[in-house]
Amino acid sequence: MSRVILLDAGPIGLVTNPKRSDESFACTQWLQLLVSSGSRVIIPEIADYEVRRELLRANKVKGIARLDELAQFLEYLPITTAAMRQAALFWAQARQQGQPTAGDKTIDGDIILVAQAVTLAVSDVVIATTNVGHLSRFVSADLWQNIKIN
Repeated sequence: MSRVILLDAGPIGLVTNPKRSDESFACTQWLQLLVSSGSRVIIPEIADYEVRRELLRANKVKGIARLDELAQFLEYLPITTAAMRQAALFWAQARQQGQPTAGDKTIDGDIILVAQAVTLAVSDVVIATTNVGHLSRFVSADLWQNIKIN
């Protein structure tokens, strides 16, 4: 079975941005190559939320339309009760260890993303991101540019 790739908000934002920078073009090509190779690429609901809320705030209608199209094109992973309970556990453990991933009053989307990855219960899962940071403490994560076809 091939690797399962969950997209973080960074790559989703790059792919759905109507203003085509060199980086957004490269990310789009990377994503198309993964999909055409048969890789399982997933949009986690928490990442959709993070991108969508900013697009809505800024009234970026074209970006919202592109995000909706991407969600129809790829597999979409809704947030489940199991993922939220796992996120709460990770959040508490990180604080108990003195290594919080976000402020105490934030929802901590990174922890929810990690929990979504873990609760998929697949052996080879990686989060494609623009900032590995806290993610790699809990699950395999890498810069999207470093993730190649298996």
